[in-house]
Amino acid sequence: MGSENIVKVVNVSKKFISKRALNGISLTLDKGKVLGILGPNGSGKTTLIKILAGLTKATTGEVSIADVGIGVESKSIVSYMPDRNYFYKWMKVKDAIELFKDFYRDFDESKCLNLLSKMNIPMEEKITSLSKGMHEKLNIALVLSRKAKLFILDEPLGGVDPVAREEILDIIISSLDEESSMIITTHLVRDMERLFDEVMYLREGEIFLKGNAEELRAAHGRTIEDIYREIFGV
Repeated sequence: MGSENIVKVVNVSKKFISKRALNGISLTLDKGKVLGILGPNGSGKTTLIKILAGLTKATTGEVSIADVGIGVESKSIVSYMPDRNYFYKWMKVKDAIELFKDFYRDFDESKCLNLLSKMNIPMEEKITSLSKGMHEKLNIALVLSRKAKLFILDEPLGGVDPVAREEILDIIISSLDEESSMIITTHLVRDMERLFDEVMYLREGEIFLKGNAEELRAAHGRTIEDIYREIFGV
């Protein structure tokens, strides 16, 4: 029997030619938990999750997902939603579904269709003609319709209006289960903080503060967002 850790990161650093993006990051995330990685742009959030998703390699340190080192096998159990678009311009919504079906053996088409119908996203609509909010909902529905061990959402509410934000949060909450974990990066802390079991504040590639969300609120006597504002001076 494996450990309850879905994510294990030990002393990970990432150096690019001109700068160090991550410096000695260590964290674990248990099955069934949601981790919020919080920090402004340039804090190292995207670099860290790209390492977890197998899209870039750590310079030093060790990373495993469900006891598997980063590679082909780990990629098959991670469902990653980047903060930018990855569809071809000619695609309709139904083509995006076909793409995911071809790409991922664990894709649950009926779950995805159910989510899209709840959100009133038509199959025949061209993706390029969807509003920003609709586009984000489509991305979320696709990514959360896999039977992955780890879901990674990079800025899932970026540029979305408040009504769409609520719908997206509802989808995320309804998709959580005890067999998988989720990592969400965001700077929209107020909207997202009710999702988080664990929180990690990243500043300039280093962990400034991390811990259980409830315990941090109790210890600091304030919300996760207020702690964020204090750390980053916003």
